[in-house]
Amino acid sequence: MLRIGIDLGGTKIEIAALADDGAQLLRRRVHTPRGDYAATVVAIAGLVNDAERELRQQCSVGIGIPGAESRVSGLIKNANSIWLIGRPLHSDLQKILQREVRLANDANCFALSEATDGAAAGAEVVFGVIIGTGVGGGIVVNGRVIAGANGIAGEWGHNRMPGDEAEAPTCYCGRTRCVETFLSGPGMARDHAAHGGAVLDAVEIAARAATGDTACEATLQRYEQRLARALAQVVNILDPDAIVLGGGLSNLNRLYAHVPKLWTEHVFSDHVATRLLKNKHGDASGVRGAAWLW
Repeated sequence: MLRIGIDLGGTKIEIAALADDGAQLLRRRVHTPRGDYAATVVAIAGLVNDAERELRQQCSVGIGIPGAESRVSGLIKNANSIWLIGRPLHSDLQKILQREVRLANDANCFALSEATDGAAAGAEVVFGVIIGTGVGGGIVVNGRVIAGANGIAGEWGHNRMPGDEAEAPTCYCGRTRCVETFLSGPGMARDHAAHGGAVLDAVEIAARAATGDTACEATLQRYEQRLARALAQVVNILDPDAIVLGGGLSNLNRLYAHVPKLWTEHVFSDHVATRLLKNKHGDASGVRGAAWLW
């Protein structure tokens, strides 16, 4: 049976179909009906039905979502696509598609993709990291996603940033000093402005640092120190074989050289064998990981 993956994002819904060997047979996307739950469910079903007509067979369906399913109520929680919160998305999709559907957090799907046939293929324990507009994470052990007792395994973005931080930015979750508020793209931009820099986004900061802008270079160095401290906590708890970075900030190639040197003083070991890797599948990892849920 072919595998269909759906990546349900805040601005687009993407579908891909994979063969058993990981070959991509189909991939397309549509705009997400923002704020309209019923239309979102219908859009997903439409993509699946259209794909199966083209492929001429029924497929397994896995879906990556920007949130988690409550183990108590079965309703969606912790979603930044807020129109999904409190909705029975899993059961509604199974009803409209008339089959079992597998649902997982989008960061878990990213981690599964990179652990299955991506940058960390063959690694036993993989931590997948999303650093972009937000910060997320997923855990894969022996090829299986670890969701956890509360469905929140890997949510390191809402741990408190370790170390002495003079600032206490408020996160959308209502807490302060969350890792996400420092390590997301908007977090880097906020930090740069807070230290007297111009109002720039993360891409502009990185570009100017590469041309010798000292203020932008200082911002990137603060970012690398924070990323090293935050990931060292993950290493101390999970001790993964590999950490794979995804999201827009994963394209900062300097991170892979600098951060492993910086995290050694924070990891409780005389040697750190954990590899810090750039993703292989780029923005396709989410939809590919959703397909690999089967």
